[in-house]
Amino acid sequence: MPASSSPVELAKPAARPPLIRMRGVKKIYRTRGQEVLAVQDVTLDVDEGELVTLVGPSGCGKSTVLKILAGLHPHDEGEVQIGGPDHPFQGGRDVGMVFQQPLLLKWRCILDNVMLPAEILGLPRKAARERARDLLAMVGLPGVEGRYPYELSGGMQQRAAIARAFVHDPKVVLMDEPFGALDALTRERMNLELLRIWADSRKTILFVTHGIQEAVFLATRVAVLTSGPARMADTFTVDLPMPRDLDLHNDPKFGAYTHRIYRLLGLSTDGSTNTRRD
Repeated sequence: MPASSSPVELAKPAARPPLIRMRGVKKIYRTRGQEVLAVQDVTLDVDEGELVTLVGPSGCGKSTVLKILAGLHPHDEGEVQIGGPDHPFQGGRDVGMVFQQPLLLKWRCILDNVMLPAEILGLPRKAARERARDLLAMVGLPGVEGRYPYELSGGMQQRAAIARAFVHDPKVVLMDEPFGALDALTRERMNLELLRIWADSRKTILFVTHGIQEAVFLATRVAVLTSGPARMADTFTVDLPMPRDLDLHNDPKFGAYTHRIYRLLGLSTDGSTNTRRD
């Protein structure tokens, strides 16, 4: 009679480390002999393929956090790591950036504007041009390659800026309130466009905004920063279905997430400040 065998437990695969890792990050701006504390003790992980929104009041330090990750500003304390043994990463090569304004060069046509990062990095020109054309089509701008920035609306220019951020195939795209200057209707359309682009590309995106509903609508996960100096108040997963449409604003779960952010920021749902008695 064969010996009985006990069940064998299979070891669970080790969790992959995050692509972006920030621990206790602090940033002080020094000017004219004065020190301004902009960021205090920010800790955040972002996994590969996530779309994380970073939300907080205007001027709280959100953009500073993004610029630290982009390598544009040094940090004074803490740890910042992008990539690692499981995520090979090259600083300038693997980061794309979208700013609050499109910042297109007015003397270059749209195709040449989109091509700019590829040119700076010395990527093969023919392949880069083909990718730039494909990206312009992906962001809804087919046929504008030869036009100049002044011939495009603000929303169209920002679409071109998004294509430019993707042209060199970065692993991380950092977006600093890219729709803040747009009218409300165009902003909603751009939110839908960004979700479609993210679904197609599955890039890791960190998106800064002070719009609470925008933060929830876009995110797989939200990170909430307090008033400056920026401190991390909370991070949470947004468990809402993809793909998303504007009807999602009527979902009770969507409302619950936005109310959670309001409470974290000490605001009532009408935007006024609550008096908190903890």
